[in-house]
Amino acid sequence: PIMVLSKEQQQKGSVSGTATTTTTVTAASSVLAQETVLSTVDSEAVGDLNLGGVGSRLPNRPGNPRSRGSVDDRLISRKLQMEIPWMGQRDVCKTVPSSSSSSEESAGEISDDDTQAEQRDADLIATANVYDYTGKATYKQACEIYGVVPISYFVRNMNNPELSLMHYGLGPQGAKAIAVSLITNTTVLKMNLRDNWMEAGGAKAIAEMLKENCYITDVDLSDNQLGTDGARSISAMLIENTILSRIALSGNNFDDHAGTYLAEAITNSLKLHFLDLSHNKISNTLGNELGMAIGENTGLQELNLSWNCLRGKGCIGIAEGLKDNVYLRVLDLSYNGFGNEGAKALGEALKVNNVLECLNISNNRISVEGAVLLSLGLRGNATVIDLNMARNPMQSAGCYAILKAVKDNAKSAIKSLDFSDITVNNDFADLFNSVKEQVPNLEVKHERNLDQFKKPRSKADPLTKLKEYMKENQLQAEHFLDAFDLVENRPIRLRKFQEGLKNARVPLNDMEQQKLTELLDTEKDGEIDLSALNEMLLSDNSPSE
Repeated sequence: PIMVLSKEQQQKGSVSGTATTTTTVTAASSVLAQETVLSTVDSEAVGDLNLGGVGSRLPNRPGNPRSRGSVDDRLISRKLQMEIPWMGQRDVCKTVPSSSSSSEESAGEISDDDTQAEQRDADLIATANVYDYTGKATYKQACEIYGVVPISYFVRNMNNPELSLMHYGLGPQGAKAIAVSLITNTTVLKMNLRDNWMEAGGAKAIAEMLKENCYITDVDLSDNQLGTDGARSISAMLIENTILSRIALSGNNFDDHAGTYLAEAITNSLKLHFLDLSHNKISNTLGNELGMAIGENTGLQELNLSWNCLRGKGCIGIAEGLKDNVYLRVLDLSYNGFGNEGAKALGEALKVNNVLECLNISNNRISVEGAVLLSLGLRGNATVIDLNMARNPMQSAGCYAILKAVKDNAKSAIKSLDFSDITVNNDFADLFNSVKEQVPNLEVKHERNLDQFKKPRSKADPLTKLKEYMKENQLQAEHFLDAFDLVENRPIRLRKFQEGLKNARVPLNDMEQQKLTELLDTEKDGEIDLSALNEMLLSDNSPSE
């Protein structure tokens, strides 16, 4: 650790010793120490004030700060109760190389590098008298200490309420520099740090910053490879922070070990309203513990657990927690493995829960049996508005069971059902038309009804239909055959016969025409004897099929 000696100190004394000499900070120099550029200290020395290696109190923060949460001059100032990390713990000194020819060297003989350092510190002290509410000056200093290149976008937008730094490749060191500068920032309210590979070191710095900053309410730390150590830091912050209301932690390789810390945060966090834990590795081992956390939580309104590894007993544990929860309104459990057992447990929870409004259980291996079990819960539920069961192997019968439960529940609040990529049949379509009369605003998404695209089968004999057509239009057999432009007593090819039917505008579809030609081509030689057709038309009895 180093400290530049003042000119007055240089004139009154000299530094002795062949190598280096240490000068202890006195009470008179404490003010200078508080305003000096951030010193790097060990995490053990700093304790709770450590930001990954840098003390959390800034050089440009006033020596007598305002009451937390306000910058109003009318408020009574409080004493600085938190000790500056580098004060009273270490000696601050300036190392001066000894001369080979002399054992003492005058303190006035300072190298050019030392002169530049002294000038830099003097400039920092001069600027420290003005409170830097954005933290721009601190950010530049921190970038020098951590050896990272300052991000011009960050500097330009530090006074905006919303800050987006997605895909900037900050890394742990860059995240630490940003964290230091945001401790005293009073303008940023929403911060997006998605996909910056911050790892556990960056997570610790951001977490420590959020313990101090009382303005940021929305943070996105998704896709940053935080791991178990990062989950521990973030969870500790969530328990302590009383301002943050939304945090996204998707895609951070959180396994069951990390989930243990997160479950504790869910249990004890009072102000957090939105939590995204999707695209992680939380499995059924943690399901019971996570379910208990959901049941005890008294503030969370939206929880995303999609794209995890929840199976079997873990799903049942989460459903049990949903029974006791009275705050959660949106729950996303898509792309897990709830199956029929999980669907049954959710059905039981829906009978009791009277708060949940949106439930997403798409892609959860729920079959027809699971859909029927879930529908039993919907028959007594009066709060669910949006139910998503898309891409489950529940077929049209499962969709029918869910829709039937909506119809049978007079208190049902459902306005949207998503059965995307599930093919339905005419029975479902008929039920839907009936439900629409009861719930006009109901929207149902599903795959096309294949029954609507099937070629209709003709129930009548095509020759009989041909006779009925001739009778309705008062056509005689000889007049009808004139449309074929035939040579007398000569057979006609099948293709030309079909063209003649078309020219005569006979109302036969392709299937009926095919059936008629097969009936008339008795010898199966591809030709039709029209004399035989004439006899059939004049006959009262149609040939059997």
